[in-house]
Amino acid sequence: MTAVPTLRTRLLLVLAVLLATLTPTAPALAAPPTAPWATTVAGEYGADASRSPSPRGAEVVAVTQVADRQVDLSVRSQALGGRTVKVRLLTPDGWDPSDRSRHWPTFWLLHGCCGDYTSWTGRTDVAETDSLRNVLVVMPEAGWNGWYSDWWNHGRGGDPAWETFHTVELRQLLERHWGAGSNRVVAGLSMGGQGALQYAARHPGMFKATAAYSASAHPLLNDESVDRIMGFFAGQGNDPLRVWGDPVAQRRIWQAHDPYHLAERLKSVPVYLSCGDGTTGPLDPPGRTSDLEGDFNRQNHALAAELERVGAKHVTTNFYGPGTHGWAYWERELHASLPMLLAALRADG
Repeated sequence: MTAVPTLRTRLLLVLAVLLATLTPTAPALAAPPTAPWATTVAGEYGADASRSPSPRGAEVVAVTQVADRQVDLSVRSQALGGRTVKVRLLTPDGWDPSDRSRHWPTFWLLHGCCGDYTSWTGRTDVAETDSLRNVLVVMPEAGWNGWYSDWWNHGRGGDPAWETFHTVELRQLLERHWGAGSNRVVAGLSMGGQGALQYAARHPGMFKATAAYSASAHPLLNDESVDRIMGFFAGQGNDPLRVWGDPVAQRRIWQAHDPYHLAERLKSVPVYLSCGDGTTGPLDPPGRTSDLEGDFNRQNHALAAELERVGAKHVTTNFYGPGTHGWAYWERELHASLPMLLAALRADG
């Protein structure tokens, strides 16, 4: 396998292109409306919400309504070393966090590398999607290249622990105080697609269905795939070994985060996989191609075959051929997967 020190120089160009492709540009917002629950929340938590109860080290320190049905929570996290990060909620009609008796079906929607918690509302029509008006959509920050993982950090663990933040701290916080229910599904794009598959597999019973759009679905597929993800790990001057360690010496850690190697744990969960092949597609400008999407396409085909091998009965694939790594496809695939995801949320009423 290619030595780690050569990976960063080989993939700088890939990262530069991805920055231009994936970095979201949120639209400017008019002055946000005042929600009927705003006075109650301010009165209970104080102006900066600093009195929000703290499950396992997480606490809300500020609440901002940024648009109709869009609320940003600033959450201080012990799993993230005491740092404060944002979580955007797309709230259902009638949502009132002061009503602790009501809990809503919850859809976790994860962003990709080089994006953030505003990516989905800034780059797609998710906020205008009528079928989500009875669902609480949770769009958490996951770091520029956090990979939805508790980082290895050369065996020391600790900050950042994104998986613990999302699946323990934030989940408990939202369910205790912000109207989230225990009836959950999860979806994401690219890095977030890998995160959606990981979370559904690594936390049995937490999510009733998962969808992944252009996901890194089998980073251990071959040397090209390993080199590419190590290039992401090295982004922003990071030591790439901090995330999962060395792909040979810490192979068990890599496998524990590789959806292909978690296929057995996904066989009873409805799974939606979609990806293009990296060639110019109908939603691309002329001549645009994507080696990254081509790699992820091969990874997704491998995962789909492995799911079939282990006996998964509820797998939907849309390997649509021509198409690159871009938002027009992810918005389309979000809509295509919503019937499956929302059906899973209704399974228990």
